[in-house]
Amino acid sequence: MKSQILKALRESGDYVSGETLSKQLGVSRVSIWKHIQGLKDDGYVIEAVPRGYRLVSSPDLLLPYEFPGLEQRIYYFAEISSTMDAARELAKKGAEEGTIVIAETQTRGRGRLSREWLSPEGGIYFTLILRPRISPAYAPRINLMAAVAVAATIRKLYRLKAELKWPNDVLVAGKKVCGILAEMDAEMDVVNFVNVGIGINANTPIRQLGKTATSLKDALGKEISRKELLSALLIEIEQRQPLLMKADLLEEWKKLSVTLNKDVRIISLGEEVIGQAIDIDATGALIVKGKDGSVRTVLVGDCIHLRG
Repeated sequence: MKSQILKALRESGDYVSGETLSKQLGVSRVSIWKHIQGLKDDGYVIEAVPRGYRLVSSPDLLLPYEFPGLEQRIYYFAEISSTMDAARELAKKGAEEGTIVIAETQTRGRGRLSREWLSPEGGIYFTLILRPRISPAYAPRINLMAAVAVAATIRKLYRLKAELKWPNDVLVAGKKVCGILAEMDAEMDVVNFVNVGIGINANTPIRQLGKTATSLKDALGKEISRKELLSALLIEIEQRQPLLMKADLLEEWKKLSVTLNKDVRIISLGEEVIGQAIDIDATGALIVKGKDGSVRTVLVGDCIHLRG
């Protein structure tokens, strides 16, 4: 109902009477008034005069009714320990593909290898539940798909040269602007679900980030609309899902990669792999050629780009 009221107010651009809204939406004027009060509590500035209601301004919050058509799929939290934890519980209970958990802040946000992911106000933190019909061996391609979607969205909206660092970072001007974490629940040959967590430094103050990170606000010199970014990103992800098992996805990732053809040091499963990153294989694993000509395939690990 809130979404429909907002839609009516935005389309009008002027005052809309409570009676008109009541007739359009098939509810009482008292119900309209209550929902208007709820929107005000959420931060919407709505002017109320005898002529009716007029939307003055909207908060830059990632509320469900800011995403028409997706409201029933979105679980929104002003603050949560971790969107990944909440999504896992929902997925185990049978939440459908496309369910999204969004938070304004996280108190225990997680990155790869259970590291802390700082989640101050101004960022975008969400987890998307997917149920792909693929072999578990190819699940890492979902990381690649999400990374390509993020980079493509940033390039289209802001004309920034977003690039990809293996395995799951999106960079702007060589600094991390987005991290991606995928967690899978699977049996021997069947994927039950893959939860894709994405954290974007959107309007995050850079003083709250490390030296190797940046934000879109800092890169552009102005704040962005987080709602616009998330809406566009969800569309990009949806459009790329059919490409998950196609070579086109790998080729797109390669074109955006700043890891390929670099000398790298990868810390993986307690050992180091040093050499030149020459390719990725069909599963998304990195192929590294050592100075002695040996070739190693690395599925997971911390990748460090070496200078010179």
